[in-house]
Amino acid sequence: MTNAFPRTFSEISLAGHRLRNRIVFGAHTANMSVDGLPGDQTIAYYVERAIGGAAMIVVEPMPIHPAAVLTRGNFRTCDDSVIPAFRKLTESVKQHGAVIVQQLYHVGSHGDSDLSFHAHWSPSGGPSYHDSDGSHAMTEAQVEETIDAFVKAAQRCQAAGFDGVEVWAAYGGLVDQFWTPFHNKREDKWGGSLENRTRFSREILSRIRRLCGPDFIVGLTVSDEPGCPTALTRDEITEIVAGLDADGLIDYVTCGSGGYFDFGSLMPTFLYPERLGIELSARLKKVVTHALVTAESHIRTPENAEITLGEGVADLVSIVRGQIADPHLANKARRGAPEDIRGCLSCNQMCWGRRSRDYWISCLINPSVGREAEWGGDRFEPVADPQSVLVVGGGPAGLEAARVAAERGHRVILAEASDRLGGAFRLAGEQPRRAQILDLIGWYETRFAKLGVEVRLNSYLEGSDVAGIGADVVILATGSLPQENGFQKATPHRAELDGLARGNVFSAESVMARQARVGNRVVLLDETGGWKGCGTAWKLAEQGHQVVLVTPDPLVGKELQRTSADAALRRSLSRLGVQFRTETSIDSWQGNAAVLVSHLTGATETIPADSLVFATTNSAANWLALELADLGIAFQEIGDGVAPRQAPYAFYEGRKAGMAVTAKSAGQVAELQAKAS
Repeated sequence: MTNAFPRTFSEISLAGHRLRNRIVFGAHTANMSVDGLPGDQTIAYYVERAIGGAAMIVVEPMPIHPAAVLTRGNFRTCDDSVIPAFRKLTESVKQHGAVIVQQLYHVGSHGDSDLSFHAHWSPSGGPSYHDSDGSHAMTEAQVEETIDAFVKAAQRCQAAGFDGVEVWAAYGGLVDQFWTPFHNKREDKWGGSLENRTRFSREILSRIRRLCGPDFIVGLTVSDEPGCPTALTRDEITEIVAGLDADGLIDYVTCGSGGYFDFGSLMPTFLYPERLGIELSARLKKVVTHALVTAESHIRTPENAEITLGEGVADLVSIVRGQIADPHLANKARRGAPEDIRGCLSCNQMCWGRRSRDYWISCLINPSVGREAEWGGDRFEPVADPQSVLVVGGGPAGLEAARVAAERGHRVILAEASDRLGGAFRLAGEQPRRAQILDLIGWYETRFAKLGVEVRLNSYLEGSDVAGIGADVVILATGSLPQENGFQKATPHRAELDGLARGNVFSAESVMARQARVGNRVVLLDETGGWKGCGTAWKLAEQGHQVVLVTPDPLVGKELQRTSADAALRRSLSRLGVQFRTETSIDSWQGNAAVLVSHLTGATETIPADSLVFATTNSAANWLALELADLGIAFQEIGDGVAPRQAPYAFYEGRKAGMAVTAKSAGQVAELQAKAS
C-alpha cells in the first residue's frame, strides 16, 4: 500500500465480500453487447479494469423490461438462456480479484421508441425528457409486472455469478419517478404519501433480498439535482435512503449528479467543478447505519479519491472516466506512481459522445477502449529486436506513436519543428478550463523521459535530414494548418472571402498562439461547431474583447451536443456578453466591419469590427510526405497530415503506428498499416 493514498488502498467489507481498495469502476453504458449479450469486446473491456486494480466493477445498466430499452447495445434479461454468456463475463473479471455487480434499470417515461418499439411506462403518464414522446401510466398489474422483472433479473444475475446488483434510482429513472411528486400523481397505494411513493422501491429491494439471500450485494444509486425545482431535494433523498437503510434493504448507495432535468451535470465535462456528488454523499454518510456510501461524479483521480475518503463523506469512490482513460489507474496509484496515470480530459468526446450516437464507447486519449480484445488491452510487450524509429511531428498522433513504440522497446527520436510539444492540441489547452490538455502533454513528456525517447525541439526536418538520420522506420505526423483564403463550406461557390486583402483577418490558431494582434471588436466565424471556434471566442471574451460569434449551424456549439457540453458553454459565453448569429455566414469583410448574410432570408447585416477570426477546416501539412516519396524514402503517414480531423483519430492512428513497428522493413510496416486501415 502506498503512503500517498492510505485510505484509498485500505480494504473494506461489503456484504461479506472483501474489496481490495476503495475504487469502484461504476456503471455506465459501454454499448458493446452483441445481440444483447456480453461478447469478447465487452468482457475484455471490463477485465482490463479488473487487471488494472479496481476493487469493484458495476457493469452497465441492464434494462429489466422491454419498456426500458434505451440503446442498441443494451443487455437483455428475457429468460435463463442469457445466463451462460454473463457467467463468462463474471468468471473472467473475478479471476483478476474484482467484485462484480450488475446495475438494473428502468428509464420510465424517458424511453426510446426507435429502439424499444414499446410504449414508455411511468407512474402517471408524464412526458419523456429523452425524446418527444409521452408515456403510459402504469396499471397496478404493470407495476407488479415491473417489480417482478427487477427481481427475475437479479436472480438471473446471481445465477450468472454476479456478486450483487445495483438498482438504478437515479437521474429521473422509473424508481426515482415513483419517489418524485412531479412524476408520481397516483392516488392508489403507489402514490401520495412518502410511504406509498417509496413502496415500489421497497418491494423491489425486499424481494431481491429475500430471494437472493444476505450474501448477495444489493446496491442503490441516487443522484443530486439541487438546482431543479421539480427534482427531489437533498433532504428528501436523504430521508428515503435512510429509511431503506434502516429496513436493511441496501448494502451500499452510490451518489451521482444530474439527471434528465439537468443533463449537463449527469456526466459533467470540464465546465463543471470536480467531485460533484460529495454534498449528497456527505448527508447520506451521516444517516446510514449499515450501507456503505459511494461518491460518484467527476472524481477523476486518486488524489480526488483520497481527499473524498479523508473528508469522511464516502466509504467508496467511483472513478469511471478516469479508468476509461487509464484502466490501470488503481495499480499505478497503489504502487506510488500517480504520475504514470494518463489523466481523463473530462471532454466526453468519445465516451458519452459516441454513446449519445448509439455507438460503443471509446476514449479520445486512449484508443484501446473498446479494442481491448483486439489489441490485448492497454498493455505492451517488449519486442525481441528493437528498431530505430523517427517520428516527425509532436502533436497527438506523433506523441502517441513515439510513446507506444518506446513502450515496446524501440529506440525513438521525436522531432518537433516548434519549441514545445503538443502541436495545435496545445493551443486547445490554452482555452478556458481546458488545462487538462496541458496536463496530458506533460504526461507524455514524463513518459518520454522514463522511456528514453530523444525529443528534438526546434527541429524542422526536410527530406535530406530524414535521410541523414537513417532510422529503420519513419513515421510522419506533420499535422495541418489553417486555410488562408477565407473559404467557407457554407458558401462553396466562393473560393475566397471578399475583402480578405483588407487585413486583420486571422485564424483561431493564430489567436490562441498569441501571433495575432486582435482588436477590441471581434467577429468570429465558427464552421466547426466545436471547441476550436467556441473556445477561442470564450478566450477572447474573457480577455475583454467584444465578440460576435457567427455560425452557419442552427445553434452555437452544434458538434458539442453529443458531449452534453453545449448548453453550459452557451451560458458561459452569454454571461461574458458574446452575441450569437446562427444560420449565418460572412458575406464580405470591409476592414472595419463584417457583412453577414442570413441563410434563412438572404438578408445582410453589417457588424462593426476591428478583426475577423476564422475557425474553419484545416489543410494537411503534407509537404514532407511528398518530398520523401520523391526521394524514395519509405514512411508511414498518420494524423492530420493525412487528413485534418479531430484529435481522437490522431491518437488512434498514432497508437496503430507505434504498435505496427516490428523488425520488418519500413516499407513492410507501411504496407501493414495500409492493410490495417
